Amino acid sequence: MIRLTSDLWVAAYRARLRVEGIPAFVVKRGDATAGAVLIKLNTLDGRAVCFQRSFDLMSCERKWVVLTEGAERDVDQSVAKQRVFDPDLWVLEVEDREGRHLLDQPGLE
Repeated sequence: MIRLTSDLWVAAYRARLRVEGIPAFVVKRGDATAGAVLIKLNTLDGRAVCFQRSFDLMSCERKWVVLTEGAERDVDQSVAKQRVFDPDLWVLEVEDREGRHLLDQPGLE
């Protein structure tokens, strides 16, 4: 399996979102090579969900799981705590009222 660098994956993900008309912003740029990536989905109604990539031991596959969800300010606080623990962390914010994030599409795992 080919592993993309974090900066290349982020660029490809943002391009894919752009094609669908979904705005996404890099809130925190992490390590270009191997920084972990958090995706904050802001539904623009005061609520948000934060996803992190995880390794599923049962299927031996990488997948996106919910790290935290709820009021946007609470999600932001959780993300801030993660940034303290991991200075190489990338944080992207996706804004979509419909809750689209595309992380469940092939190629983004």
